[in-house]
Amino acid sequence: MRRHPLTLATGALAATLALSACQSAGPVGAGLSTSPTPKPRAVSANLVPSAESLALVNYYASVQRSLLTQGLLRTDGGGADVPFSAAMLARNFERIAFFQEYSQAGGRLVARENASRLTRWEKPVRVSVHFGLSTPDDKKMRDRAVLSRYVRRLARVTGHSISMTNGEGNFRVYILNEDERKAFGSELRRIVPGISALSQRAVINMPRDTYCLVFGRDPENNGRFEQAVAVIRSEHPDLMRTSCIHEEVAQGLGLSNDSPQARPSIFNDDEEFGLLTTHDENLLRMLYDDRLRPNMTAEEARPIIKQIAAELTGGAV
Repeated sequence: MRRHPLTLATGALAATLALSACQSAGPVGAGLSTSPTPKPRAVSANLVPSAESLALVNYYASVQRSLLTQGLLRTDGGGADVPFSAAMLARNFERIAFFQEYSQAGGRLVARENASRLTRWEKPVRVSVHFGLSTPDDKKMRDRAVLSRYVRRLARVTGHSISMTNGEGNFRVYILNEDERKAFGSELRRIVPGISALSQRAVINMPRDTYCLVFGRDPENNGRFEQAVAVIRSEHPDLMRTSCIHEEVAQGLGLSNDSPQARPSIFNDDEEFGLLTTHDENLLRMLYDDRLRPNMTAEEARPIIKQIAAELTGGAV
């Protein structure tokens, strides 16, 4: 999998969009349902997956088998074989929290890293999960349980108010198959007023090697997220679905970049780790430390970053 975070800004809408490739709510339509409440609208979408969606099920199953055969998608969180120092933690935090991997140029997204400012949530985060109507009940139960456990973990790690909700969520997680995602445009425009055409295309026209994505709205462009939307392919086998949940929700909290030097970490294109690691927990602790402020530059934050990293690791930077 590859992970491709980026920042898009259109007028008052600034969105951090993280694409992962091997990589709530009122009534919803376009073949979607919200569980357990409220009741979804009637929709005309065919609940039987298309041949394209069924082919993707087989494709992603083969991708997961290949990654596991190579010893990738580790779930152990890191150990003695992947130590990291305070200096490494500080370096990785700066690269992941203060840079964007993709930029907008000529109406397209290009792989060009650029500096950004610290962005995180100041208001409580309320996470809701939404499934396409084609998702069977057993998958819904599993994914909801995975997400609920993960949200509780993130709340403990960050010290921020993060919880699941059955009603209106400001961080919506959509689990959709190929057909449902292609019909997602009207719902996307409803839940993200003012979303740019570029951001819509990134969701609707996701190529096969993009496995999941998230974007966060910073409407005042002041480093404060007020909304996030994650989209995860339902064709993924269980571990890849869980990996997408871990990555996209963490990135939607403000860790929007990747670094080839970050290890052990899910914020790395090498796919060695599939689930949030102890190193990544420290990145989140740093992001939500009160000594840092939204909209800080890396230069402003650097002395504080070094201090926090030293405290978390017990070593000097």
